[in-house]
Amino acid sequence: MKLLEPRLVPLGGLRAMTVRRLLPSKERRMIGAWCFVDHYGPDDVAATGGMRVAPHPHTGLQTASWIFTGTVEHRDSLGTVADVRPGELNLMTAGYGINHSEYSTADTQVLHGVQLWIALPEAHLNTEPAFENFAPPPLTFAARQGAHGADSLPLQARVFLGELSLTMGSATLQGTSPVETFSPLLGAEIMVGAPGSDPEAAKNPPADAPHQHFTLTLDPTFERGILVDTGAAIVQGRRIEADQMLYLEPGSDTLAIETVGETRLIVLGGQPFGEHITMWWNLIGRNHQDIVDARAAWQAQVELFEPGAEEGVVTDGALAEGATPETAAGVYPRFGGVVLLPAEYGESMPVISAPQLPPVTLKSRGD
Repeated sequence: MKLLEPRLVPLGGLRAMTVRRLLPSKERRMIGAWCFVDHYGPDDVAATGGMRVAPHPHTGLQTASWIFTGTVEHRDSLGTVADVRPGELNLMTAGYGINHSEYSTADTQVLHGVQLWIALPEAHLNTEPAFENFAPPPLTFAARQGAHGADSLPLQARVFLGELSLTMGSATLQGTSPVETFSPLLGAEIMVGAPGSDPEAAKNPPADAPHQHFTLTLDPTFERGILVDTGAAIVQGRRIEADQMLYLEPGSDTLAIETVGETRLIVLGGQPFGEHITMWWNLIGRNHQDIVDARAAWQAQVELFEPGAEEGVVTDGALAEGATPETAAGVYPRFGGVVLLPAEYGESMPVISAPQLPPVTLKSRGD
């Protein structure tokens, strides 16, 4: 058992919103195949500028976007244009290579959610890129009524990856996601009461906040991570405050949770990954050379990219007129063409260049 504290990281550069990074950390690098956890908001977009991340590459991973409040427009080199909305999973598989952009929409006033990465096993490291959306149905427990009114808060859960059962009182509900992953995983959001997204509200519960008990049934071979967004939780005698995450080793197939006040949790799980990965910037491989090669391929694409050019641009899912995979060879064979940003974004940086590699050999790491 380890309590993970977040560190603050500017997303997309110093001009952008700040996120709270929980994985990787000094205490823990992975939970199953989950290798990256960014927790953000609730942010007043008028003050922070919201999410503005120009086209950038990924390899060797899947990105799982889960939003509590607000909307982010996702564009990728497959031609996908999709909004990331509350209660919906957007899962992008990078595989051998993909690039995408993320911008909060003009009508988003508050932005609040988590951005998660899943490492691909070596056997699937170079799989074809893909994109999938899934809106899991809610599992709802009504508030229980006692002699003096409600003696429990309502509970709602959404299982966006894997399978999870929840028991509260004598009732048990189970959620299963049809989304396929490359290793056994669990991802779920649990809300007790109605936790909000007010940037001015306190995230920690008052001293007299009601306590609530429920039990999760999950795969006993899974490592588990319990992230508290709002409120607090007590798991195996350890209290988890807002913005913290508790790591738990594989063990029993049941996990008792006690929440304090209006609480939102993200529950992650997966079998121990069993492989070391090399992760740098937005790229995952198995060794230093994998990263060098991916970076070089992206930089070759960046250097040839010109906004509005007739080649090297993906527009509505198709190669620009006059370009073919053969004529474009050597321009974007790996990342599928740079995503073309709409003019209304007003973006002065239409594509993100890779930073310089450190002057040392990147290490493969695991837990």
